[in-house]
Amino acid sequence: MEATIPRTEAAEPVLSIRELVVEIPTRRGVLRPVDRVSFDIAPGEILGVVGESGAGKSMTGNAVIGILDRPARIASGEVRLNGARIDDAAPESLRALRGKEMGMIFQDPLTSLNPLLRIGDQLSETMLAHLPVGESEARERAVAALDEVGIPGASQRVRGYPHEFSGGMRQRVVIALALCAEPSLVIADEPTTALDVSVQAQIIGLLKRLCRERGTAVMLITHDMGVIAEAADRVAVMYAGRLAELGPVRDVIQRPRHPYTDGLMGSTPLASRGLGRLRQIPGAMPRLGNPPPGCAFAPRCPKARDACRLDPRPEISGSGGGAACLFPMEAA
Repeated sequence: MEATIPRTEAAEPVLSIRELVVEIPTRRGVLRPVDRVSFDIAPGEILGVVGESGAGKSMTGNAVIGILDRPARIASGEVRLNGARIDDAAPESLRALRGKEMGMIFQDPLTSLNPLLRIGDQLSETMLAHLPVGESEARERAVAALDEVGIPGASQRVRGYPHEFSGGMRQRVVIALALCAEPSLVIADEPTTALDVSVQAQIIGLLKRLCRERGTAVMLITHDMGVIAEAADRVAVMYAGRLAELGPVRDVIQRPRHPYTDGLMGSTPLASRGLGRLRQIPGAMPRLGNPPPGCAFAPRCPKARDACRLDPRPEISGSGGGAACLFPMEAA
């Protein structure tokens, strides 16, 4: 029997994550790539999740959609989609929800597209599996979906194979594939990294427009603060598996409270605007198997004090926002 998620009022978050912990058991101990992460995403909202490689961004997205590679597993916490808990759902139920209620956009569109099937067949197959439509209507909707994401000559291109499309056009097809069953949540994992800058802007604009029109919630995972500034409504900054800062994108970018966010902004052209040298954050992120006591950023933080190196580690209270720092920076 196909699982369904009840739709709720607009005031209810589409995605609600509470104290999410992902663990990976190894011979040398248990690793925690995601450690007590909490946030919400409202209908029509784009939440940007940003941080260095290994910060836990993609692992959080994979945990939400239920595609963690073993032996990684959700150890504790809750994930709710439109009010219904899904972190403890059976694999068959999650499989039914993927595509219908949750869409996924990956960095490389070729990982999402079957090279042996025509584009139209892949779109139709998804709609036939998740929507009450027949083959004829599914084919018409496939053409409409390609037209909606800006692919010229959609009625002809629907018969094309993935290798016959450019990288930017393939990513448009993946967006159409992720949205064709009208999901309430889309997780976009580095959707523009492999694209030219001009194509990146087109893809971000397309994603924003479609999600605003449909009221779809988006979890946008990226390491590019420029993409966050352009696309997101709010931003969650992750470091070493934890949330360092959470808040409206304008506030976090212009007035960062956590020293890591400040360093992250100072190391991007977005902040310097060509007026000065980019700053560098010294050191490296701690290894998952050997986290330091207290704040994980303390060994690299220019403002760290003795209290920062002691447990318990500072946390963001609830999902409303703030900075996980004992001595947050002044909101200049």
